[in-house]
Amino acid sequence: MDLSRRAMLGAMGGLVAGGALASFSGSSMAANTPAMSEGRNGHFAQMGGEFSWEPKKLVAAECAPVAYDGYWYKGFGCGYGVFYSIIGTMAEKYGAPYNTYPFSMMEMFKGGVSDWGTVCGALAGAAAAFFCFFPRKEANPMVSELFRWYEKTAFPIYNPGDAAQGFKGELPTSVSRSVLCHVSVSTWCHTTGKAANSKERSERCGRITADVSAKAIEILNAKIDAGKEWKGALAKQESVAGCTTCHGKGQMSDMQKGNMDCTPCHSGSSAVADKFHNHP
Repeated sequence: MDLSRRAMLGAMGGLVAGGALASFSGSSMAANTPAMSEGRNGHFAQMGGEFSWEPKKLVAAECAPVAYDGYWYKGFGCGYGVFYSIIGTMAEKYGAPYNTYPFSMMEMFKGGVSDWGTVCGALAGAAAAFFCFFPRKEANPMVSELFRWYEKTAFPIYNPGDAAQGFKGELPTSVSRSVLCHVSVSTWCHTTGKAANSKERSERCGRITADVSAKAIEILNAKIDAGKEWKGALAKQESVAGCTTCHGKGQMSDMQKGNMDCTPCHSGSSAVADKFHNHP
């Protein structure tokens, strides 16, 4: 199945489902419509119930190229690529309900959410996929495992070879130590000497989309096998563990919120020195 057909699944899934439901009436419609969960104060009720989608195991090596292609498809970017490689692949294999999601919505994660450079869109797309199936007490450890892996990994890893769409050949790598798009991209550009708007940088992010997809699927498969007992293997970052002894919940200076590595922004290095006063 080529990418254009894959991309149509998200748009067509809702239309097909809507058209099919519209053709039913009375008991026929009731028999073919999933039960609605009880809504809050009579408002929204989720079809099938909250977290009612069943996760399916996938093959990371098969989904990584889908993620890479998804990054380039219409410029939708990294969040779309990762999310589609997971939920879209389930849609290809199993149909509903996975094919009813408006996949193009995931374009919002491009550039760290509408080019604001916040969380890496690839990570956001993976987290969104996790939360399609699991409530936060189960999904949060999955997100933590993925994010901690991202902070310490030299990217990119994936190489599409002749299928490369932005730049062919090997690319230099860097470790961002941050889940933020702004820091991840800027660190790579500073390390490699490549411009943020270069073809090499775009290719780098396309390949990272494949890398994150593969790791997210590894985590998802492990979670499916272990169930509620699953726990990640990566420990809390040293900086987070250290800083929260003073700045964490219930401590003398409770001002820290979050789990990302503290060092990229608080190390005192030249990269985070004061650049706003007397700047040439």
